[in-house]
Amino acid sequence: MNAPAAIRIESLGKRFGPTAPLVLDDINLTIEAGQFVCLLGASGCGKSTLLDIIAGLERPTTGTVTVDSGNAAVMFQESALFPWLTASHNVELALKLRGVPRQRRRGDALELLDLVNLADAAHKRPHELSGGMRQRVALARSLAQDRKVLLMDEPFAALDAITRDLLHDELERVWRETGRTIVFVTHNVREAARLGQRVLLMSSRPGRIVNEWHIDDRADRRIESTDVARLGDEITTQLRQEIRRNAA
Repeated sequence: MNAPAAIRIESLGKRFGPTAPLVLDDINLTIEAGQFVCLLGASGCGKSTLLDIIAGLERPTTGTVTVDSGNAAVMFQESALFPWLTASHNVELALKLRGVPRQRRRGDALELLDLVNLADAAHKRPHELSGGMRQRVALARSLAQDRKVLLMDEPFAALDAITRDLLHDELERVWRETGRTIVFVTHNVREAARLGQRVLLMSSRPGRIVNEWHIDDRADRRIESTDVARLGDEITTQLRQEIRRNAA
């Protein structure tokens, strides 16, 4: 039996203005609760726009988007932490906005930082943290919103390869422990092959979903594994075909 749908997208189209070209065209997509879906495509294909529409930050021109839990948490490429607040207080602020009572916030924030293996840095301010640590705080802050759906827009793109690989492991562990539905936008083919249960490839001009891969959870998902490399090569071939088609 299939899990209930966390996100339903039907006949979605988007253009920025009545005479502007279509950015997204006829997107139809159902994402089951608890799935980890990677959205992949060339720069400018509309990946981030689609994520913004799911998040409610943009409105579709046509079609509908339904998030079963009502709304979603969003994590962006930049951690966007408040520099004058400690890691713990950055997470506590999200808890405050959610309405968590003051007496619970400190303990809840520490639990969330512990979930991302950062409890020891709770007292540090962002300038005292590495880029990877700041992104872990941002992840904890996103989890503090307690939304069933987490949208991630290239959150590791600015990090070095080793830090990114470590955060892949952390994110996979957090996903499995929390049961969140995750939609992860990336332009990194190997990252998508490493993380996603499903990988969706978008075309450009306008953005459409043109291919999809379902990945066996039992496969070796280390970034250097032959399974990830083989899938990455297959997706890259398709991506290059889309780029050439749109360049013609």
